Amino acid sequence: MSSTNSPSKPFDIAIVGGGISGLTLAIALLQHGIPLTIYEAAPHFGEIGAGVAFGPNAALAMKLISSKIHAAFNSCKTTNQWSSKHRTWFTVRVGDARKADKDGFVKEGTKVGDALFDVEFGRDTDSGGVYRAHFLDELVKEIPDGVAKFGKRLDTISPVEDGSGDVVCHFADGTSARHSAVIGCDGIKSRTREWLLGKEDPAARAVFSGKYAYRGLIPMDKAVEMLGEEVAKNSQMFFGYHGHLLTFPIEKGNTMNVVAFNSCEHWDNPQWVISTTKEEMNAEYAAWGPHVQKIIRAMQKPDIWALFYHPPCSTYYKGRVCLLGDAAHATTPHHGAGAGMCIEDVLILSTLMKEAKSVGDLERCFKAYDEVRRPRSQRNVTGSKEAGMLYDFELEGDDLDRVEKNFTSRMRWIWDIDLEEEIERAKKIYQGGSAKI
Repeated sequence: MSSTNSPSKPFDIAIVGGGISGLTLAIALLQHGIPLTIYEAAPHFGEIGAGVAFGPNAALAMKLISSKIHAAFNSCKTTNQWSSKHRTWFTVRVGDARKADKDGFVKEGTKVGDALFDVEFGRDTDSGGVYRAHFLDELVKEIPDGVAKFGKRLDTISPVEDGSGDVVCHFADGTSARHSAVIGCDGIKSRTREWLLGKEDPAARAVFSGKYAYRGLIPMDKAVEMLGEEVAKNSQMFFGYHGHLLTFPIEKGNTMNVVAFNSCEHWDNPQWVISTTKEEMNAEYAAWGPHVQKIIRAMQKPDIWALFYHPPCSTYYKGRVCLLGDAAHATTPHHGAGAGMCIEDVLILSTLMKEAKSVGDLERCFKAYDEVRRPRSQRNVTGSKEAGMLYDFELEGDDLDRVEKNFTSRMRWIWDIDLEEEIERAKKIYQGGSAKI
């Protein structure tokens, strides 16, 4: 692709990290004529292949940023396979047999494994799930040759002491690079965040959430044979005591993605992803009902993923260094909104940077971005942790009526955001006007 159709801006940006956030930001900034370099620690672009959900807010943000980003999403997204379930986020069931009475009922007329209620998007939407690696492959196609530098693991950052306000990135290979500003898209283990907040700040590093997850893939034909079409081909969530399990179709409906959650107080292993045995995994769900046990038994090569998140921090920027995406607000996955918040970040920050006329305007861009994005994105982090407790009967207990009331209303503020209003609010802050419109 051509790098830009706009005249070049009089400043240049370092984007640290070449994941979904970094690539989406690069595509957005290049179309506004902003020179940039992506610094990626790995030897090439690549992501761990896990399922990622994008809600209606994220799909709208993609549309507003760039038709190319939205097209990349559409080319690899998967939705519920039944048309009657296209507006359903999850169908909720109780999966844990310990909730049932002696006749197998979890509430009047509903047994373990039966549908309790649907959590629905408020409107027709082009939301859906993507296989992370496939989405990344589509985004990479929009990055011009020469924009990315690989094998560049950030070590630290230092301001230039010549009064220019420029910033130098120092990399683990001993090289360095000077830029007008640095945007850290370097994920949950962000070195940019550590430098910006200071190592002594308790929010500088991620903390364990009390949850871990088993992830697995099951071929759809096998899933249908086990569970029936309705359950296998549409997204499901099974509640239980101190754990829950969710499934959803990926890879255009050819595969059922499984994520099975459990609770523990501490995570002492230095590795966040560890191997386990099928026997240990099966034992964790021995008290659950037949739906969940069938799914667990069908999962191959189980790994355990510890779930960490960032405690709320006081700012997303310092001088001309700014945090975006997971580097700013890494979250647990229980709202299915973490990646969508990253895309919203890109929308607001790239729109503000389009307005910037000089290098001196960049800090104003970061200030307005911080004011608009930090409260909303950090609310998602705290709310997502709460949601994990809700699904595991740790927030409202196992009172299914209270759980349903909480769950069916808790996502509205995420999905129904007026992003164009948010853009206008950010522009007013940038221009020095009132934040209220």
